[in-house]
Amino acid sequence: MTVTGAAAAAYIVAALLFILSLAGLSRHESAKAGNTYGIAGMALALAATIALAADGGIDPAGAGLVAVAVVAGAGIGLWRARRVAMTGMPELIAILHSFVGLAAVLVGWNGYLSVEAAEGGPLLTGAEAGIHSAEVAIGVFIGAVTFTGSVVAFLKLSARVKSAPLVLPGKNALNLGALVAFAALTVVFVVEPNLPVLAVLTALALALGWHLVASIGGGDMPVVVSMLNSYSGWAAAASGFLLGNDLLIVTGALVGSSGAYLSYIMCRAMNRSFLSVIAGGFGIEAASSGDTDYGEHREIGADEAAELLADATSVVITPGYGMAVAQAQYPVAELARHLVERGIEVRFGIHPVAGRLPGHMNVLLAEAKVPYDIVLEMDEINDDFPKTSVVLVIGANDTVNPSAVDDPSSPIAGMPVLRVWEAEHVIVFKRSMAAGYAGVQNPLFFRENSRMLFGDARERVEDILKAL
Repeated sequence: MTVTGAAAAAYIVAALLFILSLAGLSRHESAKAGNTYGIAGMALALAATIALAADGGIDPAGAGLVAVAVVAGAGIGLWRARRVAMTGMPELIAILHSFVGLAAVLVGWNGYLSVEAAEGGPLLTGAEAGIHSAEVAIGVFIGAVTFTGSVVAFLKLSARVKSAPLVLPGKNALNLGALVAFAALTVVFVVEPNLPVLAVLTALALALGWHLVASIGGGDMPVVVSMLNSYSGWAAAASGFLLGNDLLIVTGALVGSSGAYLSYIMCRAMNRSFLSVIAGGFGIEAASSGDTDYGEHREIGADEAAELLADATSVVITPGYGMAVAQAQYPVAELARHLVERGIEVRFGIHPVAGRLPGHMNVLLAEAKVPYDIVLEMDEINDDFPKTSVVLVIGANDTVNPSAVDDPSSPIAGMPVLRVWEAEHVIVFKRSMAAGYAGVQNPLFFRENSRMLFGDARERVEDILKAL
């Protein structure tokens, strides 16, 4: 078998491994195997690509550059993966998406320079030339939007810029105008490929990507990360067409479609319009109700919280990003085990967008060896709150906010939330009375059956364990 044939076979196997990876990642029990399939597929694809390059007669200088790129990329990847905390995973994923977008832009520009702007004239003519030019324009546009959009998402998630949405006059008209301009520039570029048109198209896409994500508020960042994941997939697929690489096309389509579907599911969980996510700047139509006077909150100590838990028949724990920040998943898991040993029913309620990344809380709880069968999704647990003795809200805010149900003027109005306030007692673990990531005050903190337990979540849970 020739090297080309072997590489084609390796690409097919790698694509199947990627499909198995996605299937494995759809369930807790098989997620580790799914990761293994993905790693194996990527290693196989990389080896096949290097073999193809070597068979094509790559010069020593080129081989050296490839080796440097592989070693440097692997080293940086290992270093960041080992150092990043679970709380930093959302912004890490966002910046990784930006790399995919930037790579697509560079591949597009390289395609133009090596074909349309080749020495001695264009290498393609007729319909093939038009198709290639269209691939260049579309690949550069998707890649550039993904690049700057992901950079802005990274800056917001890492708190390097404010999470509040940017509201420019005529925001929607600007976005639509940019899409119309892109279509017009693509037609011009296909008819007569030239450097100025490609440069303007690239600049337009970079500006659009920045504006799309900057217009979205911090509370909606989980959906944005998922949508950028989809964009990065389509950018990879566009690069695959330009490079004539079937595996890139298949892999990009898998990532693009799965990311889009995940975004759709999350939009339903947040009562958002899927089309408005793609357009950018959703979720800011309603005025904030943050100036409302809800009265005084009531505090509780660890000893009193322990007494409530000891007398309870059922307990539901609803974690959020604050649990991740405090790294409280381990004492929380220990508390759950202790209560179960006392004969108390304990379950966890997970909102689809708890934390700042889909599945964030599930991963943390699995890390702490919490059994999968007591970790329930929002729809599975919501009807049980009226029969629950105590709810522990550990670091969650917007996902347990009754304003989503009771206040039509709230920015999160209509968003499905965990109805924790229907329980007999609610204990909210929080560092302060500050608003959540969406910048919206939570009336739950002031309800008659709610008590605030201030301080570091990990320390307060450990205090409750000692008291028990």
